[in-house]
Amino acid sequence: MKNQKMKGVLKLGKIAGIRIEVHWTFTLLLIWVVFLDIQRGGTMNTAFMNIILIILLFLCVILHELGHALAAKRFNINTNKITLLPIGGVASLEKMPEKPGQELIVALAGPAVNVIIAILLFLVVPMKNYFGLDADSLVNLLAAPTLETLLFYLFIANVMLVVFNLIPAFPMDGGRVFRA
Repeated sequence: MKNQKMKGVLKLGKIAGIRIEVHWTFTLLLIWVVFLDIQRGGTMNTAFMNIILIILLFLCVILHELGHALAAKRFNINTNKITLLPIGGVASLEKMPEKPGQELIVALAGPAVNVIIAILLFLVVPMKNYFGLDADSLVNLLAAPTLETLLFYLFIANVMLVVFNLIPAFPMDGGRVFRA
């Protein structure tokens, strides 16, 4: 794939020789989250917690994309950069794997990272606190801006990332798995 430069990116650094960039529109996502929180009567604490959740979620997206990139590296396919956008991340591989088995491994590597993150969070967050509650109690618990609630939301988000990314439609990871 041709190495195209995207305008309006902030270079965050390099991991394993891969540039990590965030597109300027990511700030619009943060502003939108704060706006929605204020609209529904949130506090500075809930707005701050939502911003932290988005940042942590996008760290998980970086790790997801690094999963693809490092799996591709095993097959001598380099990754030029990972770009974060409000809709997710994109690992810019130099080329696609040629063999179906390689493509399968590269495609599954990203969701596998999210599975590992979800398992770790499942082990840390006392899940029993969230299941078996009536609807009102659950809403109150989930609205509390606590570290436990933040980690629970991060757990749910990683599970959703796995499910969403494995939808069998190209260019999603699931479409690449299906093609392989």
